[in-house]
Amino acid sequence: MRLWITWLDAVRVLRPACSRMSTFVWMIFSLIGMCARTTDQAGVTSYMRVLGFYGKAYNRLLGLFHSSALDLDRITALWLKLCLQLFEPVTVGPRLVCLADGLKAPKEGRKMPGVKRLHQESGNNTKPEFIMGHSFQAISLLVQGPGKHAAAVPLVSRIHEGVVFSNRDSRTLLDKLAALLLSVAKIWDRKILLVADAYYASGGLMAELLDHGHHLLTRARGNAVAYLPPHSSKSRRRRGRPRLYGKKVRLKDLAAEDSKFKSAPSPVYGDSQVTLRYRSIDLIWKSAARLVRFVIVHHPKRGTIFLLSTDLTLEPLQMIQLYGFRFKIELGFRQALHVLGAYAYHFWMSEMDPIRRGQGDQHLHRASESYRKAIVRKLNAYHRHVQLGCVAQGLLQHLAINHSDLVWDHMREWFRTINRKLPPSELLTAHALRAALPEFFAARRIDPNLRQILEKYRAPDIGLTVKRRAA
Repeated sequence: MRLWITWLDAVRVLRPACSRMSTFVWMIFSLIGMCARTTDQAGVTSYMRVLGFYGKAYNRLLGLFHSSALDLDRITALWLKLCLQLFEPVTVGPRLVCLADGLKAPKEGRKMPGVKRLHQESGNNTKPEFIMGHSFQAISLLVQGPGKHAAAVPLVSRIHEGVVFSNRDSRTLLDKLAALLLSVAKIWDRKILLVADAYYASGGLMAELLDHGHHLLTRARGNAVAYLPPHSSKSRRRRGRPRLYGKKVRLKDLAAEDSKFKSAPSPVYGDSQVTLRYRSIDLIWKSAARLVRFVIVHHPKRGTIFLLSTDLTLEPLQMIQLYGFRFKIELGFRQALHVLGAYAYHFWMSEMDPIRRGQGDQHLHRASESYRKAIVRKLNAYHRHVQLGCVAQGLLQHLAINHSDLVWDHMREWFRTINRKLPPSELLTAHALRAALPEFFAARRIDPNLRQILEKYRAPDIGLTVKRRAA
C-alpha cells in the first residue's frame, strides 16, 4: 500500500497535462497497467488483465491515447521538470548529462502510419538485417543513485522518419534530434552535455549544439582524420587567405605511438582491477571546422576506441567514464521493450492506404487535408503511448533508487539474483507493485475519482472470476 501511495504522489504532479479530471484518472490507470503488467505485452489488452477491468473499459483506455485532452507537449514538459525533482542528475560543471540513441520498434501493421523498411546494424545473430517498423530517437537523463549506481531515466522519444509531409523538408535525423534536444534544454533552462555513439559524430549536429551553448561527447570512427593547428609564423605574413589547417594526421597513426600513452585504472562503470592506456590530443576536425579534443583509448578487453568532445575542458578519464555510461540508455531500451511494453502499441488506422512490405517513407504532400490530419492524430497516439511509457519507466526507477527498502519489503516472489545492496531493477519493482495492487485497490483511503472508476469497470472479485473461468 505505501509503495503505491509513494507512486501516486509523484503522478499527481502531471495533472495539468489533462484538461479534464476523467482524462487524468484514465491516465493514472494506464500508467498502473504499464508499471504492473511485467511480461504481458499485448498492448492495451494487457492493461485490462492487470487492472481486472470489464471489456467496456477497453475503449476508454484506447481513447485516452487518441484524445487531445491529454496534451502531449504539456505532459512532456511536466515530466522533464519532475525528473529534476525526483532524481539527482549527473553534472559536468553547470551542464546536465543527457544520453541519445535511436531505437527501431518492429511493426507489421499495414495500416500504421510511419511504418517503413529499416536497416538494423547489430552483432546479434537473432536480429534480421531489415525489418518493418517505427524509427525512434530518444533522449535520457543520466542520474546517480546510492553508491556508484547510475541509471538513464527516459525523457522523451519520438518517431523521426517514415512520414514526409512536405517534399521541401530536407531535415535529417540529426537535425531532428538537435531540435528535440534543444526543446528539452529550453524547458529546463540548463546547458547540456550530450553523450551519443559514433552515428551522431556530425559537424552539423555539433554546430547546432554549440550555437546554443551545449556540447557533444561521442565516439569517432576508426578511419577518422584530423589536422594539427596551423603554425603561426612570426615573419611577415604572405599574401592570400591564412591557413586554416595544419598537418593532416590519421587517428590510427596516433594510436600506434605507444610512447605517447599514459596508464590509469579504468573509470568505466563495471570495470574492476582493469588498467587502460590513453592519449589525449586537441586537433581540428574538418567536419566541425573547429578544435575538438580526441582521446585514444587502449582497453585490454574492448580494444581501441576513439572519443571526441567539443568541450576542451573535459579531462581524458572523465570523457572515458561518461562515454562508458552511454550503455545505460541501451539497458533502458531493453527494460522499455520487455518489461513495460512502452513500444508495444497496436493502433491501426482503418482509412489509411495499406503499405507494402519493404516500402520506404510515406509521402503525403499530395494527400488531402483530412487524410493528413488523420495521420497526425495517429502519430500523436503513438507518441502519447511512448511518452507515458517513459513516465512509467521513470516512476519505477524513482521507486527503485529513492525507495529501494520499500520495494524490497513489498517483494512477494523469489528471484535467484536478488542483491539488497543494490537498487532493484525495473522488473523487480514492477513485480512488487503488482503484488501490492489488490491491497491498493481495496484500500478505503483511495482517491474518490479512482474509486468511482473501479466500482464501475472492475470485477468485484477478479481472482474468483478467473478461477471460475478456468474451471
